[in-house]
Amino acid sequence: MDIHDIRKQFPILDQQVNGHDLVYLDSAASSQKPLPVIEALTKYYREYNSNVHRGVHTLGTKATDGYEGAREKVKRFINAKSTEEVIFTRGATTSLNVVAQSFGGGHLQEGDEIVITYMEHHANIIPWQQVTKSTGAVLKYIPLQEDGTISLEDVRATVTSNTKVVSVMHVSNVLGTVNPIKEIAKIAHENGAVMVVDGAQSAPHLKVDVQDLDCDFFAFSSHKMCGPTGIGVLYGKKELLEKMEPVETGGEMIDFVGLYESTWKELPWKFEAGTPIIAGAIGLGAAIDFLEDIGLDNILDHEHKLANYALERMSEIEGLTIYGPKERAGVVTFNIDDVHPHDVATVLDSEGIAVRAGHHCAQPLMKWLNVSATARASFYLYNTEEEIDKLVAGILKTKEFFGNV
Repeated sequence: MDIHDIRKQFPILDQQVNGHDLVYLDSAASSQKPLPVIEALTKYYREYNSNVHRGVHTLGTKATDGYEGAREKVKRFINAKSTEEVIFTRGATTSLNVVAQSFGGGHLQEGDEIVITYMEHHANIIPWQQVTKSTGAVLKYIPLQEDGTISLEDVRATVTSNTKVVSVMHVSNVLGTVNPIKEIAKIAHENGAVMVVDGAQSAPHLKVDVQDLDCDFFAFSSHKMCGPTGIGVLYGKKELLEKMEPVETGGEMIDFVGLYESTWKELPWKFEAGTPIIAGAIGLGAAIDFLEDIGLDNILDHEHKLANYALERMSEIEGLTIYGPKERAGVVTFNIDDVHPHDVATVLDSEGIAVRAGHHCAQPLMKWLNVSATARASFYLYNTEEEIDKLVAGILKTKEFFGNV
């Protein structure tokens, strides 16, 4: 994995921001896009832009091949059994809402339990809160260890025979914690519950095998893994998806429409109402090709090295608090004593360094950490140790600017 060759594939990185070379450390929010993805989108719009499935003309056939070809790539990428189990959505948030509304709304009843954790992204909290209001189910939280990890003993103590859904993020977007999904899924299934996984922060960075994890649903987004915005994936086991009702209706998902009743297409199209996200799917397919060509194991190894180097360098800074476990994904979330995270991000931006500041769509976790907000640097395959050095220098400059030395 030659980092310099990889960086050449990302034209956006070759620019200056506020008079400094851009250091982009916000890939957990949204990754940058390589040339093969940009070119795939351009080629679709320039050469075979057309709707899919409905027509028999040449452009429509080519667009359909590209769209369904992307579905086949996703199937291989996550090792699903069939393309019937791969549904294109607007993103991980939409995917989790589909599971909550369709599976949760159709299967849960008063007294049933939904189990999640304090580290969840809002996209894996609010949909379940809404389901409890309509079904009478109750929401329970697996507690966190002091370092922000999950204990399997706590999982066993929280999940009961009344639990019907366990929904956990694979990798924390704040703490970098990598959760033991396979083991949690086993506990969930032993109690008769389904396992839902928010994979928004794992699919871009590590090899995902949904069959090995034995999860029942897995959600992820394209824009965090070098693909376009506006498209994501919901994986679901076929036997569960077949029993679920679509959340959106009309257009592409119909089989027969009568005056007073209608029937739906088979999987996966039952859940893809209207004109699908054709260009997005094609772009996602190109992103998968790009990531697989580099190798997910190589990407994960590179990010681990960056995270360890960042922890080593940043731990030397006095008055800096770092949140999360020692073993983590490529995310370092931190605060400087007596300096608001937004001020930290503003000073860093003046140095050309892009980090995220705020609650990171994880307000319950912020409350657990006893803070209102944090700053976050997140790394991806195109980042370097030299950029981490610039981050450290920027943090030191921030401290000096605010008199925190």
